[in-house]
Amino acid sequence: MEPFTCFMDVENSRSYIDELYSEENCKCQEAIVCLKNAVIGSNKKKGSIISQGIVPRLIALLCNTGKPLQLRIDAGIVLGSLAKGTESQVHSLMRFNIVEVLITIIFDPSTNERLMEACLGALQTIVQYPFAPLDLIHSDINNIKRLIQIASPRSSFACQMYVVNIFVPLCHSSHQQKSLCQAEVIPFLARLMICDNTTLQVPALKCLAAMCFTNKSVSNIVHATYHADRSILDILTALLSRTRDVQVQLSASRCLTYLHRAGSLPAEDYRIVYKTLPCLARLCSDEFEEDTRATAAETLAYLAEIDSELQRLAAISNHLIVSLANLVKCPSVLSRQGAFRCFASLAANDEEIRKRIIEMDGLMEEVLSGLKDGCAEVRLSAVRCLHSLSRSVQLLRTTFQDHSVWRPLMDLLSGEPSLELQTVVTSTICNLLLEFSPAKEPMLESGAVEMLCELTKHPDPALRLNGSWALMNMAFQAEQHVKTKIINTLGTDRIFQLLGDRDERVIMKTLGLLRNLLSNTLHIETIMSEHSSEVLRAVSLVLDDPHPPEVKEQAIIIIGNITAGARDEDYVLQDEKIVKKIRDFLVANDNKLQMGAVFVVRNLLEKSGRQQILRQWGFLENLEQLLRMTPQHSQFYEDIRDEILRFEYSEDH
Repeated sequence: MEPFTCFMDVENSRSYIDELYSEENCKCQEAIVCLKNAVIGSNKKKGSIISQGIVPRLIALLCNTGKPLQLRIDAGIVLGSLAKGTESQVHSLMRFNIVEVLITIIFDPSTNERLMEACLGALQTIVQYPFAPLDLIHSDINNIKRLIQIASPRSSFACQMYVVNIFVPLCHSSHQQKSLCQAEVIPFLARLMICDNTTLQVPALKCLAAMCFTNKSVSNIVHATYHADRSILDILTALLSRTRDVQVQLSASRCLTYLHRAGSLPAEDYRIVYKTLPCLARLCSDEFEEDTRATAAETLAYLAEIDSELQRLAAISNHLIVSLANLVKCPSVLSRQGAFRCFASLAANDEEIRKRIIEMDGLMEEVLSGLKDGCAEVRLSAVRCLHSLSRSVQLLRTTFQDHSVWRPLMDLLSGEPSLELQTVVTSTICNLLLEFSPAKEPMLESGAVEMLCELTKHPDPALRLNGSWALMNMAFQAEQHVKTKIINTLGTDRIFQLLGDRDERVIMKTLGLLRNLLSNTLHIETIMSEHSSEVLRAVSLVLDDPHPPEVKEQAIIIIGNITAGARDEDYVLQDEKIVKKIRDFLVANDNKLQMGAVFVVRNLLEKSGRQQILRQWGFLENLEQLLRMTPQHSQFYEDIRDEILRFEYSEDH
């Protein structure tokens, strides 16, 4: 009979710890039982045991096949209990190669089932940590196959439960997902999914979801797999029933969500539209536990993130917006994060949905509070929500202005924000700088130009894009002093660098910036009088490089704007290289380039005396050739003929 000594003070008494090293199995057994009872539920006592150097002795007892079975089992149970301590305590166990020890015993065909259960339980606890050496299992596909054998239908319930829970953290990377798939884990999971035992079903579903996450090849295999004459898709759909355990419903809906987002299930599939989406919307309601609602909201956000029809359906499902408005007021990090992110998805495309969200009582205050939350993930989700809402012209002019949203957004860029947070914040700022936004002026006065110009130097292309995009928006229909400040702060050298950027989107937005800077006759003359050589050199750089037609088209439009707006000097005609480019684009094999070149010619001909110069450069000849290449009944044909007639008109007069 085991002595009742679980309340012994480990720190003040070494009596049973000394007996742990006894060669007498009976004394050693009594000591390890005392130790087992002492460490249960006490991280302090776990830490004391580890610090006293007892772990190597426990490992030695566990591995010694000459010791009694119960002694070895209890050693495994104590090690498993120590693994449930603090993160630093688990790190300490790692120094003794605990995972290698456990795997060796688990994979030994002669290991007793009860000992197997103790070791599997300890391994299950350890592999949940991100620093666990999972490669020791993934190093050989036979390791995974062996675990499946250990959890066969003939095995104990505990073995099956531990193994399926071990698999859950084993499939984070695409390589790991593929490895589990090749080891035939999917049929194993399918068997557990239909066993009607929640303890096995939930981890099986979680593992299947993790395997499908952003992995199209694995998702396609899942889509095509059958078990017991039923497709896995049908099994998952049946598990969404209200009669199932809530966690089973939630986990099955996550599987179907990930299958959809991986591309294996279309958005219009009935299992997504009529099963998964309504299930998730229902699980967000107040009748469920807070953590269930939070996870459902996060999953629904991901499901509807890129599909406007799913967003529309979700917004009218099961009073979802009201449920999310209640969820966002909950204290937990996961609740606020899930609610904000779901609001962000719902509001991504539809103005009416944005209106319904913002009308929720106190919601804007919750969003602004989220921007200052102590948790980085909550802050990020709150900004995502603002980003979606900022796509509304009406909200920019009303709610955003009433709450001076731009201030806390700018504050988020101070310090050392994460790359993801910077990207979403600056994307939102791009919208706040649109010409109809009242936030534009105060942001200009608060150093927005300097901040955005600095952003264009960032090594991350998404931030360079947002910097150039925001400057483009700021320059649109701006006053002369704003345009001058942008040019002087950004500098022509930086403009050249942006036009040579590796990311084509950055080049397009920089050209858009130049186009907006050179969009008013007075402004064009002022800017060109100071920076004509730099501007023309920048445009010429884009025309020379092997960019697609839509990029070169933007550069041509800038040239057209200069020819229309520069009254005092013929800047374009003085640049022979650009003139030849425009002439050649008239007969290029792309309609965008042809139309852009005709636009430039039209503006050049606005000023008298240029017809003869353009004729000498061969423009009339190319216009006539372009006319022959163009369908006669098109508007473009008429435009070309009009320009040709202007050449002839100039000769007659």
